[in-house]
Amino acid sequence: MALGRQLGLMLALCWFHALFVSLGFSSTASASTPDDGESILHSEFGRQNNQSLLWGPYRPNLYFGVRPRIPQSLMAGLMWGKIESYADFQYTVRYTCEQNEGMKGYGWEEYDPRRGGIQTIHDIQNGLDLTTSFVKVPGGAHGGNWAARIKGVLNDDAPKDQKTILVFYVTQEGSDSELQALEGEDEKGYHGDVTLQGRSDSLGNYKLVVTKGEGVQPLSDHDLSNIRGPGQTVVQSLTYPEEHIWQAKPILFRQLKEGVDWLVENKYDVQDPPPPWQVYLLDNRPGSGNVHIVEKVFEGDFEFDVLFSSESVGKDITSDDLSREIKLTTESFGERFASIFTPQAPFTAEKYKKFGRSMFSNLIGGIGYFYGESVADRSYAPEYEEENEVFWEETAEARARNQQALEGPYELFTSIPSRPFFPRGFLWDEGFHLLPIADWDIDLTLEIVKSWFNLMDEDGWIGREQILGPEARSKVPAEFQTQYPHYANPPTLFLVIDAFVEKLRKTNGSLPPSGTRERLSQDDGTLATASLNNPDVGLEHLRRLYPLLQRQFNWFRKTQAGDIKSYDREAFSTKEAYRWRGRTTTHCLTSGLDDYPRPQPPHPGELHVDLLSWVGVMAKSLANIGDVLGLTADVDDYRKILTAIERNLDDLHWSEKDGCYCDATIDDFEENALVCHKGYISLFPFLTGLLPADSPRLAKLLKLIGDEDELWSPHGLRSLSKSDKFYGTAENYWRSPVWININYMAVVQLYNLAKQDGPHQATARDLYSRLRKNLIDTVYASWEETGFAWEQYNPETGQGQRTQHFTGWTSLVVKIMAMEDLEQVGGDVRDEL
Repeated sequence: MALGRQLGLMLALCWFHALFVSLGFSSTASASTPDDGESILHSEFGRQNNQSLLWGPYRPNLYFGVRPRIPQSLMAGLMWGKIESYADFQYTVRYTCEQNEGMKGYGWEEYDPRRGGIQTIHDIQNGLDLTTSFVKVPGGAHGGNWAARIKGVLNDDAPKDQKTILVFYVTQEGSDSELQALEGEDEKGYHGDVTLQGRSDSLGNYKLVVTKGEGVQPLSDHDLSNIRGPGQTVVQSLTYPEEHIWQAKPILFRQLKEGVDWLVENKYDVQDPPPPWQVYLLDNRPGSGNVHIVEKVFEGDFEFDVLFSSESVGKDITSDDLSREIKLTTESFGERFASIFTPQAPFTAEKYKKFGRSMFSNLIGGIGYFYGESVADRSYAPEYEEENEVFWEETAEARARNQQALEGPYELFTSIPSRPFFPRGFLWDEGFHLLPIADWDIDLTLEIVKSWFNLMDEDGWIGREQILGPEARSKVPAEFQTQYPHYANPPTLFLVIDAFVEKLRKTNGSLPPSGTRERLSQDDGTLATASLNNPDVGLEHLRRLYPLLQRQFNWFRKTQAGDIKSYDREAFSTKEAYRWRGRTTTHCLTSGLDDYPRPQPPHPGELHVDLLSWVGVMAKSLANIGDVLGLTADVDDYRKILTAIERNLDDLHWSEKDGCYCDATIDDFEENALVCHKGYISLFPFLTGLLPADSPRLAKLLKLIGDEDELWSPHGLRSLSKSDKFYGTAENYWRSPVWININYMAVVQLYNLAKQDGPHQATARDLYSRLRKNLIDTVYASWEETGFAWEQYNPETGQGQRTQHFTGWTSLVVKIMAMEDLEQVGGDVRDEL
C-alpha cells in the first residue's frame, strides 16, 4: 500500500469525493468505511479507468461515430455514398445504421474499448468495402489522442472509376467551447490536410486533422465560377441551434441544395452539365462554427486518416503512429481473445474463431454514451395500482391522458441490443450483454453497472428503456417513448454483480492490493482487471453498489407484490408472490417476454412465476454480497427470503399434472387456478438456478426440455411448446422462436447439473451437449449466410429473423462456445440408454 499512499493525498481525496458525489452515492452508503489508503487507491484506479475509456465509437447508431463520455462535447461521424448519377447520392448515402440497406454484413472484426479495433462494412449497394480502424493512445489529462483510418476498396463488379463522396461530420456543443477550421492554401479547397482547432472546458485545447490521404480525386473541365475546386477537399463551417446539430443528413442535404439551387439559377448548359460529383461538392467556406462538414470525392479506391490530438498530451498523433497502433491493437486483441474465449471442441476450427471474434467485438463495440432528457409519466394515477378486474382498460385510459413530461438530462454508458434497430439502453438486455463483457473487462463492466444505477430514482426504480435525447427518440415511435415508474423489468444486472462476486472470491486475496500507477497500463490489461487484482478496490465497488441494489430489491417487492391472502392461497410464505404491472390482454412487455401467453383475461390476483424467480435471483445475489462484505445479519435476512421464495415457487406455481411451473390466476369461482403454457416460463425456477440438483421437480422439467413435441428443436429450445394452442400465432414474437439469452441460461444450468453427482447428471450431460451444439451451429450458419447475428431464430429452419445485426445477447454464443465440451460423455450416455 506504501506506493499507493504516495500519489498525492489531497489531490486524490478531492478527486475521489467528486467522483463519489457524481455517482450518486451518499457518504453513508458503504457497508463499512475503508481506510484512507484504500480510498486513494480506488481514486487512482478510477481516474485512470476514466481516462482509458473516455473516447470511443460511442455513437453506435452510426456506422462510424466518435465521441467522449462527456455531455455536450465534440462529436464526429462518417457519411459516404456513390455518385455516378445526379440521383445516386440521395439514395445511397450512409450515416445511421439501418436495416435492409444493401449490406452484406458490417461491424467490428476486433474491438477493445481501451485500445480500439477494426470495423469492416460490406456495402453491396454502393459497390464498396469500407474499413474503419480506430485506435487510442493514452496520455495527458483528457483521455489521450485518438485516430481513425477510413479505407475504401471497390468491389470487383463496381466500375473502376466509380466516384464516392466521403463526408466527415464534426460538431462541438457547449457554450464554453470553440471550434474552427483553418483556411487552406486555396480558397476553393484544400490540396493537403484539413485542420480543425478547438477547445472546451472538458477537453482543453485540441486539434483534429483530416489528412489528404491516398486515392484519385477526380478532375472536371467545368469551372464553377472559381467556387468549387475539383481535386480538392472542401470544408463548410456552420452554426446551428445545438438541439439540431445531431441531424447530420438533413443539414448536409440542406447545404447541398443551396449549391444545386445556385447552379440552376446560373443556368448552366443542360446539354453539357457538370458531372454529378461536382454538383454535389459543397462550396468551400471554412471558419468558426459548431458544425463542420469536411467533404472529399474519390475515384476508385481511397484511404485517409482522422487524427485527434489533445494539447495536454504534448505530442500530436501522426499517421505513422496510427499504422503502428493498428498493428499492435490487432495483435493484442488476438492474444487476449484466444486466452479468454478459447472455443472448445467441436468448434476449434479457424472459422469459429473468426465468428467468435466478430460476435464479441460487435457486442463490446456497440457500447455507447447517451445524454439527454427522457420522457416519463409520474402522475401516479390511481389506475396504475391495477387493483380492479378490468385494470388494463383503466390504465389505457390513464395513459391516454398524456401526463408525461421530459425529465433530466441524464447520461448513460451502456451496450445496446442492435445498432440499426435498438440503439439505446434496455435494462433487461443489459445484464446479458455484460456477462461476456465481464470476462473481458470487469472494470469496464462495473463502469456500465454504476452508470445504470446512477439512473435509479429515490424509490428504487430504473426505467426499463432508456431513450435519452432527441437523437435517441428519433428511432422510437411516440407511443413507446414514455416510461412509467411502476413498471419493472427483469433485474438481470444482479446476474452481473453475482458474476463479479464469484470472480472476486476466486482471487481470495492472492494478489497484493499494492501497485498503482506503475502497474496500471492498458498494454498488459491491468486496468481491465484492477478490481480483481486489487481486492480492496473490488470490495469498495461492492460497498457502494450494495445499498443501491437493496433499494431496487425493496422497490420490486413493494411495487410488484402479488396477493396471496385475499384469495385463500396456501403457501409457505404470505409475502413472497409477485405479478408484473403493465399487463394487457395481449402483452406483458414488462416481463421482457412480450406476447408470451399469460392467463386470460388479466386479473389483479395473477401471480407470475418468472417474476418470483427474478426476485429470488435478487435475494440470492444480495446474500452473496453481504457474505463477502461480512454483513452477517443481512445475509441471514436475505437467505430467509430466498428460502420463502423457493418454497413458494413450489406451493404457488408447480403443476404436478403438467409437470412444470405455471402462472397462477383467479378463476370464475374466485379460486386459485394454474394456467400452464409450457415454454420458457415453465422453466424459470430452473433457469435462474433456484432448484437444487436433487429437486424432485427436475425430472419432469428435463423431460419437457428434451421433448421434440414440446420445447426441443434442432436449433435450440423453443420459446413456447409446439403443442400449445398459441404456438406460432398472432405476433409470434415469444410464441415459438429460439432466443439465445434464455437458451444460454438453460445451457448454464444443464452444465451445472451435469457436473454434479445426482439422479439427473447423465440426462443433463446429454441435453447440455446437444443443446450447446445446436445453438452454435444455428447462429454460425445464419451469420455465415447473411453476415449478421439475429434477434431470434426459426425453430424449424434455423434462419435468423426479426432484427438484424442483433449483436446484443445473441453474442452469448461466444460464452457457449468457450464452455467445456461434454459431447463424448453425452454420447456414451446415449449409447448406454
